[in-house]
Parts: sequence; C-alpha cells; structure tokens
Amino acid sequence: MRSRPRARLSVDERRTQLLDLGRRLFNARPYDAISIDEIAAAAGISKGLLYHYFPSKRQFYVEVVRVGAEHVQRLTAVRPELAPAAQLRESIDSFLTYVEKNAAAYGHLLRSGVGTDPEASAIVEGTRRAMVDQVLRSIGLADGRPLVRLVIRGWVGFSEGVTLEWADRRDVPRRDVLKLLATAFETTLTAAATIDPRSAPILNQVVAAIRQSEKPKRPTTTRRVPTVRKKAAAS
Repeated sequence: MRSRPRARLSVDERRTQLLDLGRRLFNARPYDAISIDEIAAAAGISKGLLYHYFPSKRQFYVEVVRVGAEHVQRLTAVRPELAPAAQLRESIDSFLTYVEKNAAAYGHLLRSGVGTDPEASAIVEGTRRAMVDQVLRSIGLADGRPLVRLVIRGWVGFSEGVTLEWADRRDVPRRDVLKLLATAFETTLTAAATIDPRSAPILNQVVAAIRQSEKPKRPTTTRRVPTVRKKAAAS
C-alpha cells in the first residue's frame, strides 16, 4: 500500500517550522556544537533547501534569536487595565515561565552567543530597551526621565543575572525568585525617588501601591444583628 505523499508546506509554514526546530536545537546545545548538516537532517530537508530560507547557519541563529526575543516581549507584555503591582507580578511570572521552558537557550544566548554575534547582541539589547520602556509606561513615566530609566535598566540587568543563576541551579523555589525580583523592583524605585525629586511623587505612589497589595487581606466578618422579638400583646 502506497504511503501518502507529504503535504507541501508554504514558504511561511516551512520557515516557521525551521525556526521552531532551531529553538529546540539551540535550547539543547550551544551554537558552536550544531552543524548546518545536523540542522538540515533534523528538518528532513537538503542543505540546499535550508540555504534557500537562511543563507548561513549564523543567519539562521540570528533569526531564531529574533523570534525568541519577540516571544519574550509578547509574554511579558502587561495588561494596562491592571494596577502597577499586578502588572509587575504578572510580567515577572511570565518571564520566569519563559526561562523555565528555554533555560539552556537562554543561558547560551546571554553567556556566549551574544558575545560572538553583533546582530544577536543588538536583538537582545533591543529587547532590554523594550522591557525598560514597558516598565516606564506602566508606572506613568513614559517620558523616560534619565535617572529613572537608568535604575530600571539596572533592575533588568539584575533580573537577568538572577534568572540565569536560577535556571542553572534550580535550588531556590520559583515563588521566592518572583518575590525577590518584585522586592528588588520596589527597592529600585525607592532609591530613585530619594535622588530624583521631580519623579518622587509618582515613584512613591507606585511603591505604596505595591506594598499595599502585598499586605494580607483580613477576612471580612459579618456582624449578626440581634433580633428583638416583640412579646405578643395580651388578649
């Protein structure tokens, strides 16, 4: 019995398939350990067809990085209807989910791949800037005041260092990492408020909202109002 011929993929479908394969390959091993022959064999296509979509292994890797960066930005995008504290926690939680699922590729990218490829470096740095801009918008300082932008960029770098170490060792509970990054953000804003008087009112307001959201809510108790029974009138 003849096997059915494979359905031909469109150009966009094939490209998406190859980029997904690249994400899985580079998540498992570093860039230098993977050959173009291995990529083509894993995709079940010839090297010639692979080169039709991506002129070189380097360009293939850069596109995998670009797609990954776009994915991170979509994952960590905040919902404007949420309060700043809720936006912060949701964004950090989504970022930790990405790191958990792509730990090896995340580590390879920030530790080695970026340093050897200027284009990949530019993509990663663009993602960092996008994260900083997103935070500034969420706290109501989209005008990008220099000192506030500086401290937010420092917090993004701190978050990268923490998540890299956490992805390698996994010896700290996820909830504690989330709390650490959220607390560091609060401390960062507090420090900025002491140095930048013009931004202090907004920053202090955001910090107060974060602290208020962290307070345990007291259970509401319903007071029972005693009912007074009227004595039946004597007949």
